[in-house]
Amino acid sequence: MRNASSALIAFRNSGQSDKKQLKLVSPADGYALKVHETSARTVAAGTPLVTIGDTGKYEIVIDVLSTDAVSIQPQDAVLIDGWGGAATLRARVRLVEPQAFTKISALGVEEQRVNVIADPVDALGPLGDGYRIEARIIIWSAPDVVKVPGSSLFRVGDAWHVFVVRNGRAREREVRTGQRNQDETQILSGLKRDEIIIRYPGNQISDGVRVTSAAP
Repeated sequence: MRNASSALIAFRNSGQSDKKQLKLVSPADGYALKVHETSARTVAAGTPLVTIGDTGKYEIVIDVLSTDAVSIQPQDAVLIDGWGGAATLRARVRLVEPQAFTKISALGVEEQRVNVIADPVDALGPLGDGYRIEARIIIWSAPDVVKVPGSSLFRVGDAWHVFVVRNGRAREREVRTGQRNQDETQILSGLKRDEIIIRYPGNQISDGVRVTSAAP
């Protein structure tokens, strides 16, 4: 109440007390995206009243795990799916924010996440402020690589191994891996293109055991 009274006294002393309205000017051109105060009341200085935005200058905010954020760099390509349309939209990373925040996952686990800010490359069409999207950030790419499903790899000491099918038998082989994601792993050496490997090798698979292909 004291703050409100002080503001009214200053308003009267300014010589504007005979006016019924105080004119507020937006600091920028744009559309009113959100009205924070819909009812008449006394507010403190600095209280948000209306959110103004330029719908022609949208940015994309993607929150990622902090362990993933360390691999993301400005100018990395971004692919946008799951926004409601059939096409995949393109964007480019502008900024990886320097501070993480805590977010509770759907499983109730606390995660440290970081906001990645991207600028659209393609027109966003009907997308608007606060819309949901799914984004994939490309941190590495190569035009021609040998890769295997991550489920086919297993550890032997410090090395990665796979089972290759040759002449109807499983043959254990050491491989050298490169880039990987949650589904696939790049093979730098140890495998040739189009060789057949075994996914999900269990304890019943060993070097030399006879195997048959399962029907697709």
